[in-house]
Amino acid sequence: MNMNDQLDCLKKLRAEARLGGGQARIDKQHAKGAMTARERIDLLLDKGSFEEFDMFKAHRCKDFGMEKQTFHGDGVVTGHGTVDGRIVYVYAQDFTVFGGSLSETMSEKICKVMDLGMKNGAPVIGLNDSGGARIQEGIESLAGFSEIFQRNVMASGVVPQISAIFGPCAGGAVYSPALTDFIIMVQEQSYMFLTGPKVVKSVTFEDVTTEELGGAAMHSSTSGVTDYAATSGADAIDYIKGMLSFLPQNNMENPPSIPCTDPINRVANELNAILPENPNAAYDMKEVILQTVDNRDFFEIKESFAPNIIVGFARYNGMSVGIVANQPLNLSGVLDIDSSVKGARFVRFCDCFNIPVVTFVDVPGFLPGTAQEYGGVIRNGAKILYAYAEATVPKITVITRKAYGGAYCVMSSKHLRGDINYAWPSAEIAVMGAKGATGILYGREAKKAGNPSAFLAEKEQEYQDKVANPYVAAQRGYIDDIIEPARTRERIIKALGLVQNKRDTNPMKKHGNIPL
Repeated sequence: MNMNDQLDCLKKLRAEARLGGGQARIDKQHAKGAMTARERIDLLLDKGSFEEFDMFKAHRCKDFGMEKQTFHGDGVVTGHGTVDGRIVYVYAQDFTVFGGSLSETMSEKICKVMDLGMKNGAPVIGLNDSGGARIQEGIESLAGFSEIFQRNVMASGVVPQISAIFGPCAGGAVYSPALTDFIIMVQEQSYMFLTGPKVVKSVTFEDVTTEELGGAAMHSSTSGVTDYAATSGADAIDYIKGMLSFLPQNNMENPPSIPCTDPINRVANELNAILPENPNAAYDMKEVILQTVDNRDFFEIKESFAPNIIVGFARYNGMSVGIVANQPLNLSGVLDIDSSVKGARFVRFCDCFNIPVVTFVDVPGFLPGTAQEYGGVIRNGAKILYAYAEATVPKITVITRKAYGGAYCVMSSKHLRGDINYAWPSAEIAVMGAKGATGILYGREAKKAGNPSAFLAEKEQEYQDKVANPYVAAQRGYIDDIIEPARTRERIIKALGLVQNKRDTNPMKKHGNIPL
């Protein structure tokens, strides 16, 4: 066979490989409104940048008639390419081949790109669409999952790992995405659970649909497993690309910086009037964020889960930062179990990848009640405290209104190595609110007073003047400056510039023991 014949043979085999499980199964995938693995990769990567690995790899199973069914690539497309010119490693499970079920050889392909991502310092993106372990292979498929899990753990904090779920993801398969940094699901198309509706019914007698048990809507709002519920496959891909624009390639790099077209000293007079006169009335902290960041561009994470805390990415003067903020519009911005875990995980991600953290504080405390105490609010609340205390990245804090009790300590206070801590003149920093404090301090005296209400009102104002304001904290140096709200953007940018080269270290140790 001459070279031309050999090249023709190669082209034929490549064409077969690109069809995965065949045209009929591709058509079936399209009929349910889903893209194929290769179409997803093409949409994610810069045009013409994809370089594929192991296109001709095939399974080795000889049992249950599997020797009669072989497909080039064996159900996963792997390789590397670029997103906006920056290298990423990617794998996409192909549902047209054995339902995307994982085999030993599939695992080898996925592990290869994960290893390369680690060695070369580039993000690893998994596009999941799989029925789980390939039951015909038994232990080989389970071993394959375990090999992937091990690499997920080793890559954690070294390179960003992003998972997108485009179809089923059940059983042990859920744990690889769960170990990655961010998970994106598609509404009405993808689902994740350990055991399906039939098993649930047989064990617990609960009637539940696939969507109710593990759909994108549930996981984005109730469980917090997913960070974004996309409206379509294309929306999920766009979300990944948007997220990557804020992230460094690996833990040895600084996050990307882009030219800034928004004036550094832009004054936002709206912020001088954003707080209601009633200190117990709500306002939208997202508007504070939008008024201060570059071009009102805020990339929110986990928007529907624990909305009493806001987390996401933005830029100040072109510099990528992570933002954490209490949200008075939801539960008055209190910290509870879910918001503490949400905030802690985000802070730890930012710290892994050298992304400065800007924190906006308006927190009346931790949520009281038996549900919270029984659920372990102490243990879970300690997670966000641990995350801030451990973080060595630049940390800028702005207290807009309330900062009470332990919640003040937790939210990137000066005492947890906050670098620059600002307060608006409206800030109330104390163990508790003036009303509650005076009730404890002067309750007995009030009963003896001629007019208890007037007596308590006077003492409440006295407490407010003496304790619950930013000036006492500023006198101690716990607040670096009290700033005009309208100039918050300018002050944050200057602070970030001041501490961008900071060096903080933690004691030498194998690792800490975060209160999980």
